[in-house]
Amino acid sequence: MTTRRKFLATGALGAAATTLAAPAVLGQQAIRWRLQTYAGPALAEHVTKSAVDSFNKIAAGRMQLELYTSDQLVPTGELFQALQRGTIDAVQSDDDSMAGPTEVTVFGGYFPLALRYSLDVPVLFNKYGLDAIWKEEYAKVGVQHVSAGSWDPCNFATKDPVHSLADLNGKRVFTFPTAGRFLAQFGVVPVTLPWEDIEVAVQTGELDGVAWSGITEDYTVGWANVTNYYLTNPISGAWIGHFFANMDRWNELPEDLKELMKVCFEQSHYYRQHWYWGGEADLRVNGPKLKLTSIPDAEWAQVETAAHAFWEEIAAESETKAKVVAIFKHYNEVMAKAGPPYRYG
Repeated sequence: MTTRRKFLATGALGAAATTLAAPAVLGQQAIRWRLQTYAGPALAEHVTKSAVDSFNKIAAGRMQLELYTSDQLVPTGELFQALQRGTIDAVQSDDDSMAGPTEVTVFGGYFPLALRYSLDVPVLFNKYGLDAIWKEEYAKVGVQHVSAGSWDPCNFATKDPVHSLADLNGKRVFTFPTAGRFLAQFGVVPVTLPWEDIEVAVQTGELDGVAWSGITEDYTVGWANVTNYYLTNPISGAWIGHFFANMDRWNELPEDLKELMKVCFEQSHYYRQHWYWGGEADLRVNGPKLKLTSIPDAEWAQVETAAHAFWEEIAAESETKAKVVAIFKHYNEVMAKAGPPYRYG
Protein backbone atom coordinates (compact mmCIF):
# COMPACT_ATOMS: atom_id res chain seq x y z
CA MET A 1 0.00 0.00 0.00
CA THR A 2 2.91 2.36 0.68
CA THR A 3 4.13 1.86 -2.88
CA ARG A 4 0.64 2.26 -4.33
CA ARG A 5 -0.03 5.45 -2.38
CA LYS A 6 3.24 6.89 -3.54
CA PHE A 7 2.35 5.93 -7.11
CA LEU A 8 -1.09 7.51 -6.93
CA ALA A 9 0.49 10.70 -5.69
CA THR A 10 3.12 10.92 -8.41
CA GLY A 11 2.39 8.41 -11.15
CA ALA A 12 -0.53 9.71 -13.18
CA LEU A 13 1.51 9.81 -16.40
CA GLY A 14 3.46 12.75 -15.05
CA ALA A 15 0.28 14.72 -14.33
CA ALA A 16 1.03 15.38 -10.69
CA ALA A 17 4.25 17.19 -11.46
CA THR A 18 2.55 19.53 -13.90
CA THR A 19 -0.55 20.15 -11.84
CA LEU A 20 1.37 21.08 -8.71
CA ALA A 21 3.36 23.58 -10.71
CA ALA A 22 0.33 25.10 -12.41
CA PRO A 23 -0.07 28.80 -11.61
CA ALA A 24 -3.17 30.17 -9.98
CA VAL A 25 -5.26 32.53 -12.05
CA LEU A 26 -6.13 35.85 -10.40
CA GLY A 27 -5.38 34.27 -7.06
CA GLN A 28 -7.82 31.41 -7.61
CA GLN A 29 -6.82 27.78 -7.28
CA ALA A 30 -6.95 25.77 -10.48
CA ILE A 31 -9.85 23.37 -11.03
CA ARG A 32 -8.50 19.83 -10.93
CA TRP A 33 -10.16 16.80 -12.40
CA ARG A 34 -9.11 13.17 -12.27
CA LEU A 35 -9.63 11.32 -15.56
CA GLN A 36 -9.14 7.55 -15.76
CA THR A 37 -8.86 5.77 -19.09
CA TYR A 38 -9.56 2.14 -19.90
CA ALA A 39 -6.11 1.99 -21.53
CA GLY A 40 -2.87 0.84 -19.97
CA PRO A 41 0.18 3.15 -19.90
CA ALA A 42 1.61 2.26 -23.33
CA LEU A 43 -1.74 2.64 -25.07
CA ALA A 44 -2.76 5.74 -23.11
CA GLU A 45 0.22 7.57 -24.57
CA HIS A 46 -1.59 7.41 -27.91
CA VAL A 47 -5.29 7.39 -27.10
CA THR A 48 -5.54 9.80 -24.17
CA LYS A 49 -2.41 11.67 -23.13
CA SER A 50 -2.21 14.04 -26.09
CA ALA A 51 -5.72 15.34 -25.38
CA VAL A 52 -4.94 15.83 -21.69
CA ASP A 53 -1.64 17.56 -22.45
CA SER A 54 -3.27 19.91 -24.96
CA PHE A 55 -6.10 20.78 -22.60
CA ASN A 56 -3.73 21.50 -19.71
CA LYS A 57 -1.51 23.66 -21.88
CA ILE A 58 -4.33 25.75 -23.33
CA ALA A 59 -6.18 26.03 -20.01
CA ALA A 60 -3.06 27.82 -18.76
CA GLY A 61 -3.52 27.09 -15.09
CA ARG A 62 -7.28 27.64 -14.84
CA MET A 63 -7.92 23.89 -14.93
CA GLN A 64 -5.83 20.73 -14.99
CA LEU A 65 -6.73 17.17 -15.93
CA GLU A 66 -4.82 14.47 -14.06
CA LEU A 67 -4.59 11.29 -16.15
CA TYR A 68 -4.75 7.80 -14.65
CA THR A 69 -4.50 4.59 -16.64
CA SER A 70 -6.36 1.27 -16.58
CA ASP A 71 -7.30 0.09 -13.06
CA GLN A 72 -5.02 2.69 -11.46
CA LEU A 73 -7.66 4.33 -9.26
CA VAL A 74 -10.50 1.83 -9.60
CA PRO A 75 -10.96 -1.38 -11.63
CA THR A 76 -12.26 -0.76 -15.15
CA GLY A 77 -15.49 -2.59 -14.33
CA GLU A 78 -16.16 -0.05 -11.57
CA LEU A 79 -15.44 3.06 -13.63
CA PHE A 80 -19.08 3.98 -14.07
CA GLN A 81 -19.92 3.81 -10.38
CA ALA A 82 -16.83 5.86 -9.51
CA LEU A 83 -17.77 8.45 -12.14
CA GLN A 84 -21.37 8.62 -10.99
CA ARG A 85 -20.30 9.10 -7.36
CA GLY A 86 -17.73 11.73 -8.28
CA THR A 87 -14.76 9.67 -7.07
CA ILE A 88 -13.44 10.23 -10.60
CA ASP A 89 -14.40 13.37 -12.51
CA ALA A 90 -14.05 12.04 -16.07
CA VAL A 91 -13.61 8.72 -17.84
CA GLN A 92 -12.46 7.52 -21.23
CA SER A 93 -13.91 4.10 -21.97
CA ASP A 94 -16.43 2.15 -23.94
CA ASP A 95 -19.82 1.56 -22.31
CA ASP A 96 -19.42 -2.21 -22.24
CA SER A 97 -16.14 -2.37 -20.31
CA MET A 98 -17.21 0.06 -17.61
CA ALA A 99 -20.58 -1.67 -17.13
CA GLY A 100 -22.67 1.45 -17.50
CA PRO A 101 -26.31 0.76 -16.43
CA THR A 102 -27.90 2.23 -19.54
CA GLU A 103 -29.88 0.93 -22.48
CA VAL A 104 -26.96 1.65 -24.82
CA THR A 105 -24.19 -0.14 -22.88
CA VAL A 106 -24.34 -3.22 -25.08
CA PHE A 107 -23.42 -1.14 -28.16
CA GLY A 108 -20.21 0.28 -26.74
CA GLY A 109 -16.93 -1.39 -27.58
CA TYR A 110 -17.55 -3.85 -30.40
CA PHE A 111 -21.16 -4.51 -31.38
CA PRO A 112 -20.74 -7.59 -33.61
CA LEU A 113 -20.26 -6.77 -37.29
CA ALA A 114 -22.16 -3.48 -37.04
CA LEU A 115 -19.27 -1.35 -38.31
CA ARG A 116 -16.90 -1.75 -41.23
CA TYR A 117 -14.60 1.28 -40.96
CA SER A 118 -13.53 3.77 -38.32
CA LEU A 119 -15.34 6.63 -40.07
CA ASP A 120 -18.63 4.80 -39.47
CA VAL A 121 -18.56 5.83 -35.82
CA PRO A 122 -18.49 9.65 -36.14
CA VAL A 123 -21.00 9.49 -38.99
CA LEU A 124 -23.43 7.43 -36.91
CA PHE A 125 -23.09 9.74 -33.94
CA ASN A 126 -23.13 13.06 -35.75
CA LYS A 127 -25.38 12.34 -38.75
CA TYR A 128 -27.59 9.43 -37.73
CA GLY A 129 -28.63 10.48 -34.24
CA LEU A 130 -26.63 8.27 -31.90
CA ASP A 131 -25.06 11.24 -30.09
CA ALA A 132 -28.45 12.48 -28.89
CA ILE A 133 -29.46 9.00 -27.76
CA TRP A 134 -26.26 8.52 -25.76
CA LYS A 135 -26.52 11.94 -24.11
CA GLU A 136 -30.11 11.29 -23.12
CA GLU A 137 -29.39 7.84 -21.70
CA TYR A 138 -26.42 8.98 -19.62
CA ALA A 139 -28.17 12.11 -18.37
CA LYS A 140 -30.73 9.80 -16.78
CA VAL A 141 -28.00 8.36 -14.55
CA GLY A 142 -26.16 11.57 -13.72
CA VAL A 143 -23.36 11.35 -16.28
CA GLN A 144 -22.47 13.74 -19.10
CA HIS A 145 -21.65 12.03 -22.37
CA VAL A 146 -19.05 14.41 -23.82
CA SER A 147 -18.21 12.78 -27.14
CA ALA A 148 -17.81 9.51 -29.02
CA GLY A 149 -14.99 8.39 -31.28
CA SER A 150 -13.71 5.33 -33.08
CA TRP A 151 -10.74 3.18 -32.25
CA ASP A 152 -9.31 0.11 -33.95
CA PRO A 153 -11.10 -2.95 -35.36
CA CYS A 154 -11.48 -6.15 -33.32
CA ASN A 155 -9.57 -9.21 -34.49
CA PHE A 156 -8.24 -12.35 -32.84
CA ALA A 157 -4.54 -12.58 -31.97
CA THR A 158 -3.79 -16.15 -30.92
CA LYS A 159 -0.97 -18.49 -29.99
CA ASP A 160 -2.19 -21.18 -32.41
CA PRO A 161 -3.37 -20.53 -35.98
CA VAL A 162 -7.07 -20.09 -36.78
CA HIS A 163 -8.12 -21.19 -40.26
CA SER A 164 -11.75 -22.17 -39.59
CA LEU A 165 -14.55 -21.59 -37.11
CA ALA A 166 -13.76 -24.99 -35.62
CA ASP A 167 -10.34 -23.67 -34.60
CA LEU A 168 -12.07 -21.17 -32.30
CA ASN A 169 -13.77 -23.90 -30.30
CA GLY A 170 -12.46 -23.97 -26.73
CA LYS A 171 -10.18 -20.96 -27.16
CA ARG A 172 -9.90 -18.98 -23.92
CA VAL A 173 -9.94 -15.39 -25.03
CA PHE A 174 -9.78 -11.99 -23.37
CA THR A 175 -12.52 -9.90 -24.96
CA PHE A 176 -15.34 -7.45 -24.27
CA PRO A 177 -18.54 -8.58 -22.51
CA THR A 178 -20.85 -8.22 -25.51
CA ALA A 179 -18.31 -9.66 -27.96
CA GLY A 180 -17.80 -12.58 -25.59
CA ARG A 181 -21.55 -13.16 -25.34
CA PHE A 182 -21.75 -13.29 -29.14
CA LEU A 183 -18.64 -15.41 -29.72
CA ALA A 184 -19.62 -18.03 -27.15
CA GLN A 185 -21.90 -19.65 -29.74
CA PHE A 186 -18.77 -20.55 -31.71
CA GLY A 187 -17.12 -22.22 -28.75
CA VAL A 188 -15.04 -19.24 -27.63
CA VAL A 189 -14.55 -19.10 -23.85
CA PRO A 190 -14.56 -15.42 -22.77
CA VAL A 191 -12.19 -14.66 -19.90
CA THR A 192 -12.21 -11.50 -17.79
CA LEU A 193 -8.89 -10.38 -16.27
CA PRO A 194 -7.30 -7.05 -15.34
CA TRP A 195 -5.85 -5.41 -18.45
CA GLU A 196 -2.27 -5.42 -17.15
CA ASP A 197 -2.40 -9.21 -16.52
CA ILE A 198 -3.20 -10.21 -20.11
CA GLU A 199 0.32 -10.57 -21.48
CA VAL A 200 1.40 -12.86 -18.64
CA ALA A 201 -1.85 -14.84 -18.86
CA VAL A 202 -1.12 -15.64 -22.51
CA GLN A 203 2.44 -16.63 -21.65
CA THR A 204 1.34 -18.98 -18.88
CA GLY A 205 -1.44 -20.57 -20.94
CA GLU A 206 -4.31 -19.12 -18.93
CA LEU A 207 -5.35 -17.45 -22.19
CA ASP A 208 -5.12 -18.74 -25.75
CA GLY A 209 -5.38 -15.27 -27.21
CA VAL A 210 -7.13 -11.93 -27.26
CA ALA A 211 -10.03 -10.47 -29.24
CA TRP A 212 -9.80 -7.00 -27.81
CA SER A 213 -8.17 -4.86 -30.47
CA GLY A 214 -6.62 -4.58 -33.89
CA ILE A 215 -3.03 -5.30 -34.77
CA THR A 216 -1.80 -1.79 -33.87
CA GLU A 217 -2.65 -2.33 -30.22
CA ASP A 218 -1.28 -5.87 -30.30
CA TYR A 219 2.12 -4.41 -31.11
CA THR A 220 1.81 -1.29 -28.98
CA VAL A 221 0.88 -2.99 -25.71
CA GLY A 222 3.04 -6.11 -26.06
CA TRP A 223 0.49 -8.77 -26.99
CA ALA A 224 2.27 -9.38 -30.30
CA ASN A 225 5.22 -10.58 -28.20
CA VAL A 226 3.25 -13.49 -26.75
CA THR A 227 0.90 -14.43 -29.61
CA ASN A 228 1.88 -15.78 -33.01
CA TYR A 229 -1.08 -15.35 -35.36
CA TYR A 230 -3.51 -12.61 -36.35
CA LEU A 231 -6.90 -13.51 -37.83
CA THR A 232 -7.85 -11.01 -40.53
CA ASN A 233 -11.63 -11.59 -40.22
CA PRO A 234 -12.91 -8.75 -37.99
CA ILE A 235 -15.57 -9.09 -35.32
CA SER A 236 -16.13 -5.38 -35.88
CA GLY A 237 -14.45 -2.79 -38.04
CA ALA A 238 -14.21 -0.20 -35.28
CA TRP A 239 -14.52 0.22 -31.52
CA ILE A 240 -16.97 2.77 -30.13
CA GLY A 241 -15.45 4.64 -27.20
CA HIS A 242 -16.32 7.81 -25.34
CA PHE A 243 -15.34 10.54 -22.96
CA PHE A 244 -17.70 10.94 -20.01
CA ALA A 245 -17.88 13.40 -17.11
CA ASN A 246 -19.63 13.48 -13.77
CA MET A 247 -22.73 15.60 -14.42
CA ASP A 248 -22.35 17.85 -11.36
CA ARG A 249 -18.69 18.54 -12.07
CA TRP A 250 -19.51 19.22 -15.72
CA ASN A 251 -22.27 21.69 -14.87
CA GLU A 252 -19.92 23.59 -12.56
CA LEU A 253 -17.46 24.35 -15.36
CA PRO A 254 -17.44 27.69 -17.21
CA GLU A 255 -18.71 27.36 -20.77
CA ASP A 256 -15.33 28.08 -22.33
CA LEU A 257 -13.67 25.25 -20.41
CA LYS A 258 -16.44 22.87 -21.48
CA GLU A 259 -15.84 23.89 -25.08
CA LEU A 260 -12.09 23.52 -24.71
CA MET A 261 -12.50 20.01 -23.33
CA LYS A 262 -14.77 19.05 -26.23
CA VAL A 263 -12.29 20.38 -28.78
CA CYS A 264 -9.32 18.60 -27.21
CA PHE A 265 -11.22 15.32 -27.00
CA GLU A 266 -12.34 15.68 -30.62
CA GLN A 267 -8.73 16.22 -31.67
CA SER A 268 -7.80 12.97 -29.92
CA HIS A 269 -10.56 11.19 -31.86
CA TYR A 270 -9.02 12.49 -35.08
CA TYR A 271 -5.55 11.36 -34.05
CA ARG A 272 -6.80 7.83 -33.46
CA GLN A 273 -8.45 7.82 -36.88
CA HIS A 274 -5.16 8.10 -38.73
CA TRP A 275 -2.98 6.33 -36.14
CA TYR A 276 -5.06 3.17 -36.29
CA TRP A 277 -5.90 3.35 -39.99
CA GLY A 278 -2.26 3.59 -41.00
CA GLY A 279 -1.04 1.25 -38.29
CA GLU A 280 -3.42 -1.57 -39.13
CA ALA A 281 -2.29 -1.71 -42.76
CA ASP A 282 1.41 -1.18 -42.09
CA LEU A 283 1.69 -3.87 -39.43
CA ARG A 284 -0.22 -6.41 -41.50
CA VAL A 285 2.29 -5.89 -44.29
CA ASN A 286 5.49 -5.07 -42.43
CA GLY A 287 4.96 -6.29 -38.86
CA PRO A 288 7.61 -8.92 -38.06
CA LYS A 289 5.86 -10.75 -35.22
CA LEU A 290 2.38 -11.97 -36.23
CA LYS A 291 1.54 -14.26 -39.14
CA LEU A 292 -1.78 -13.55 -40.85
CA THR A 293 -4.48 -16.21 -41.10
CA SER A 294 -8.01 -16.02 -42.52
CA ILE A 295 -11.27 -17.94 -42.35
CA PRO A 296 -12.71 -18.33 -45.89
CA ASP A 297 -15.43 -15.83 -46.75
CA ALA A 298 -18.02 -18.55 -47.35
CA GLU A 299 -17.49 -19.94 -43.85
CA TRP A 300 -17.24 -16.49 -42.22
CA ALA A 301 -20.69 -15.76 -43.67
CA GLN A 302 -22.03 -17.93 -40.84
CA VAL A 303 -20.68 -15.38 -38.38
CA GLU A 304 -22.27 -12.52 -40.29
CA THR A 305 -25.63 -14.31 -40.31
CA ALA A 306 -25.32 -14.99 -36.59
CA ALA A 307 -24.51 -11.32 -35.97
CA HIS A 308 -27.73 -10.17 -37.56
CA ALA A 309 -29.67 -12.67 -35.46
CA PHE A 310 -27.84 -11.27 -32.41
CA TRP A 311 -28.93 -7.75 -33.39
CA GLU A 312 -32.55 -8.91 -33.36
CA GLU A 313 -32.05 -10.51 -29.96
CA ILE A 314 -30.72 -7.24 -28.57
CA ALA A 315 -33.44 -5.17 -30.26
CA ALA A 316 -36.11 -7.26 -28.54
CA GLU A 317 -34.82 -6.25 -25.10
CA SER A 318 -36.07 -2.65 -25.07
CA GLU A 319 -37.48 0.19 -27.14
CA THR A 320 -34.21 2.16 -26.99
CA LYS A 321 -32.14 -0.84 -28.07
CA ALA A 322 -34.53 -1.44 -30.93
CA LYS A 323 -34.11 2.18 -32.00
CA VAL A 324 -30.31 1.89 -32.04
CA VAL A 325 -30.39 -1.40 -33.94
CA ALA A 326 -32.73 0.18 -36.50
CA ILE A 327 -30.19 2.97 -37.02
CA PHE A 328 -27.39 0.44 -37.53
CA LYS A 329 -29.53 -1.42 -40.07
CA HIS A 330 -30.48 1.71 -41.97
CA TYR A 331 -26.91 3.00 -42.00
CA ASN A 332 -25.49 -0.26 -43.31
CA GLU A 333 -28.16 -0.42 -45.99
CA VAL A 334 -27.21 3.06 -47.18
CA MET A 335 -23.51 2.17 -47.21
CA ALA A 336 -24.15 -1.05 -49.14
CA LYS A 337 -26.25 0.75 -51.74
CA ALA A 338 -23.61 3.47 -52.07
CA GLY A 339 -21.08 0.81 -53.03
CA PRO A 340 -17.30 1.33 -53.19
CA PRO A 341 -15.51 2.86 -51.38
CA TYR A 342 -18.22 2.78 -48.70
CA ARG A 343 -18.77 -0.96 -48.93
CA TYR A 344 -17.21 -3.66 -51.08
CA GLY A 345 -18.86 -6.96 -51.83
